[in-house]
Amino acid sequence: MILLKDILYKVTIESVVGSTSVAINNLEFDSRKVSLNDVFVAIKGTVSDGHQFIKKAADNGALAIICEILPNTIVNGITYVQVADSHEAMAIMAANYYNNPSEELKLVGITGTNGKTTVSTLLYQLFKKAGMEAGLLSTVKIMVGNTEYKATHTTPDSLTINNYLREMVDAGVEFCFMEVSSHGIHQKRTEGLNFCGGVFTNLSHDHLDYHKNFAEYRDVKKSFFDELSGKAFALVNVDDKNGVVMLQNTKAKKQTYALKTYADFKAQILESQFTGQLLKIKNQELWVKLIGGFNAYNLLAIFGTAKLLGLKELEILQIMSTLESVDGRFQYLISEKQITAIVDYAHTPDALKNVLETINGIRTGNEEVITVVGCGGDRDAQKRPVMGNIAALLSTKVIFTSDNPRSENPEKIIQQIEAGVPPEHYKKTISITNRKEAIKAACQMAQENDIILIAGKGHETYQEINGERFDFDDFKIASQLLKILNK
Repeated sequence: MILLKDILYKVTIESVVGSTSVAINNLEFDSRKVSLNDVFVAIKGTVSDGHQFIKKAADNGALAIICEILPNTIVNGITYVQVADSHEAMAIMAANYYNNPSEELKLVGITGTNGKTTVSTLLYQLFKKAGMEAGLLSTVKIMVGNTEYKATHTTPDSLTINNYLREMVDAGVEFCFMEVSSHGIHQKRTEGLNFCGGVFTNLSHDHLDYHKNFAEYRDVKKSFFDELSGKAFALVNVDDKNGVVMLQNTKAKKQTYALKTYADFKAQILESQFTGQLLKIKNQELWVKLIGGFNAYNLLAIFGTAKLLGLKELEILQIMSTLESVDGRFQYLISEKQITAIVDYAHTPDALKNVLETINGIRTGNEEVITVVGCGGDRDAQKRPVMGNIAALLSTKVIFTSDNPRSENPEKIIQQIEAGVPPEHYKKTISITNRKEAIKAACQMAQENDIILIAGKGHETYQEINGERFDFDDFKIASQLLKILNK
């Protein structure tokens, strides 16, 4: 039996109407899911306000309502708890409801613009290979030991997080690696969680449709490190100037990693090819299957985290040399005609620049680099011309196409991307709205040894158009087309 007062522990309460010494069933923030003796938390979302559905929740049998503004009509027999912040209250209550599972395992949060999925997923793989019981909460998937679940958000809602964490604890999981997005931090989804460590990868232009400006975006990320306890560690990339900012007010043990500047964890790139790269870490040389400077940073973050969590250096390095690329992150294939097709999730200017610079750093210069790229609809429009500029400057040919247009007109999105192309590069760009046709055109253009980069969607196996999701897998489509066209 769970009492309402027990799950309200540590919640900032402003007023109570009714009794909190009542036995409750489930905790819900969707009024449609409320049934007899449930607690309904009214949350103000970006699309709708849960306060509008308090009556519906009451009609469905809610025993308690948690809200920021008390309704005009108070129903007898229902307890109303007025709180300062429903998002925060929801997260703390969710943790209490599931008996605070984050305190029973070692939870590490990874945040930053790029690299979150790679770092969290490869940490999960590394710890599994080291014989540890591990869990993963990522954009691509959720892993409870060896059991896989489909992910819907980079950082799920607080109820979902705590539900999976409780499942992990019950399954004997000792370490969990979790992507922490700026949306998740801002919406207090990580409140009430006990992190034993936080990792900062980098910060660049993204989500400015949600955050007012870059400073707010940075400060939201920083607030995650501000909340870490003195028992935790904060590991940050100090080659990114924002890394130092993340450490300014944290109580956690401060640790740094870098390729260029002085840091606690350092690495050098000795050699780079499409099949992998040779790194030097702690005077040890190792060949890894992941390529590019951005992956060298990711691997250094993984090395530092594993070391801080108690694994031995030699074991970490040995396992790192076996790690495979994450789906949709510099995932490549080579056709019979020796055409290399690379699929990457690069959907920010910085990520696209990193991938193209990596390709240009490895190629001999005789090959064409054909980039297929678009931008998602209903998202940050400011980055579109920047993406167009980077693609045009760093590729020999560019095909602008549709990504996930969502409710926007894909042609208008493409026009905004094209606006960033310098006039001297107009001739190297074309636009094909249909993404499959754009990939097909790239495959037809490509000659022996040429490189095709298909950027933006990576691991996604769908395309979202006007509220509908259609099956669409960049890697599968490129594989099929190259087989057909290069016979």
